[in-house]
Amino acid sequence: MEKTTAEYKELLMNEIEKIIVGKKEQISLLIMSVFSGGHVLLDDLPGSGKTTLIKALSAAMGCSFGRIQFTPDLLPSDILGMTVFNQKTGDFQLRKGPVFTHLLLADEINRAIPRTQSALLEAMEERQATIDGNSLALPSPFFVMATQNPVERESTFPLPAAQMDRFFIKMSLGYPSQEEENQMLLRLGSSIPFHTIDSVLSPEILQEISQEIQKVFVDDKVRDYIVQLVHATRNHNQVDTGASPRASLSLFSGSRSWAAMEGRDFVTPDDVKAIAVPVLSHRITLKAQARFSHAEPEAVIKEILETVNVPARVSL
Repeated sequence: MEKTTAEYKELLMNEIEKIIVGKKEQISLLIMSVFSGGHVLLDDLPGSGKTTLIKALSAAMGCSFGRIQFTPDLLPSDILGMTVFNQKTGDFQLRKGPVFTHLLLADEINRAIPRTQSALLEAMEERQATIDGNSLALPSPFFVMATQNPVERESTFPLPAAQMDRFFIKMSLGYPSQEEENQMLLRLGSSIPFHTIDSVLSPEILQEISQEIQKVFVDDKVRDYIVQLVHATRNHNQVDTGASPRASLSLFSGSRSWAAMEGRDFVTPDDVKAIAVPVLSHRITLKAQARFSHAEPEAVIKEILETVNVPARVSL
């Protein structure tokens, strides 16, 4: 690579911040997920900048981009594509759907019926789509960036646990501060200047970054710490269903990416702690009593981080 992972991270940050004011932590988490090859669920109120952030990221990444507006009448074929009969040639022809792209924006994903939501399961896990019995590889890399509104319940369908587990992280942007919102009005005015964003990456560079991240060293004690955190979610008195082994893999690869973004070739426990909440919170299900007492998954993960012993020293 011409630049280090940390330098590419800064380039992406600079381009995205042409559009998004503030939110450095959330942007860093988003970049970490991309460098890890993971999918992202943005769960936030309308107008908070979810779609804008994803479009800005796509422009800076230099990858192909597709968008699907999820609605109750959306069909799986609207996502994957279908074979159609061509009357002129007398042949059946494959028409690929919008899923055949590098970055797919699934806007308001929870508005589609479960049958349609399930059309993304194979694509998210195996990076392929099956159309009329034929399995077709998706472009590499492939990311799903989904948005949903956590408040509105009418005409929505909660994502099943199997699909939630396929998202690398779940995060919210939250409202901007008064200063940030004032700066947003000054900078953006009445339109969003996506044309000012320069492409600083490419699919080929992303694959090279992925290969570099695989070389980041993880000490045995740090690996044990990751496993202890995930197992603690399965034994917590407020948790009904704990995090899956896929969560351990996500925490492992995400901490490697976070370390590389910080300019290091080794992982520390602080790298794991920095990403634990967005990686784990959406993968646990609380018991009914905990939900009735208004407990939140994020608070449970933070409590686990405080109770699990952190390795004092790790070898480099």
